[in-house]
Amino acid sequence: MIVKGEQIRALREERGYTLQDLARRANLSLSYLSEIERGSKRPSLKTIDKLAGALNVPKTQLIEGDITNSCLSLGDKIRLMRTEKNMSLQDLARRADISLSYLSEIERCTVYPALGTLKRVAGGLDVPASALIGHEGSLGHKLKALREEYGLTQAQLANLAGVTAGLIGQIEQGKVQPSLKTLEKLAEVMGVSPCYFIMEPGAVDQMLNMMNPELRELLMHPNVQAVLNLVCNLTQKELQFILNFIQLFKRSELG
Repeated sequence: MIVKGEQIRALREERGYTLQDLARRANLSLSYLSEIERGSKRPSLKTIDKLAGALNVPKTQLIEGDITNSCLSLGDKIRLMRTEKNMSLQDLARRADISLSYLSEIERCTVYPALGTLKRVAGGLDVPASALIGHEGSLGHKLKALREEYGLTQAQLANLAGVTAGLIGQIEQGKVQPSLKTLEKLAEVMGVSPCYFIMEPGAVDQMLNMMNPELRELLMHPNVQAVLNLVCNLTQKELQFILNFIQLFKRSELG
């Protein structure tokens, strides 16, 4: 998370505060505040809360760039978006239809929610799920979230996919990038396409927006959706067979 040290200094001077004044108002040490302003320290969201309150500005004014693209943790993003919308923990928990204690754990980063829960939280905040995912949309986080949603341990998933539990752990921690063959095994166990793990958050929406209306309408047709659902689970050999059949059929139609 990049904090605007120069912005903090400018706001402080604009209000006629000395470093000592702001440090006292924000309940921070003078040396720590000085390092934040110089950009040599990266404060926590809790410290940013204190500074924003002492300067009477929104927290987003002290953070560089869009918070959805920042290096904030998932919990910090949710907390920041929630407070910017003047929502209490209870308000968001109610809107997302999850327990208050679970939402609190998510914000404290002691748990990582399943994809369904993450979507409900995003809905409660009136933002797309991709706004919360960020780096949490990495392959490892996607795998972990989906595994937990299925109620599987790393060992159980490894056994089903025919890989080691150690490999699953390393993938989830982002320490290794699995081969396509491993991804295919994991995707088959989870009942998803391998593309699910490697596509960037929001990529599908971006592709749809680039399509012309006629093509988007065709893709939304129930028959096309049914075909796509089947294709997602085909092996390379099965897909090639289908393509060959289509080409043969089209040639016979033209003849």
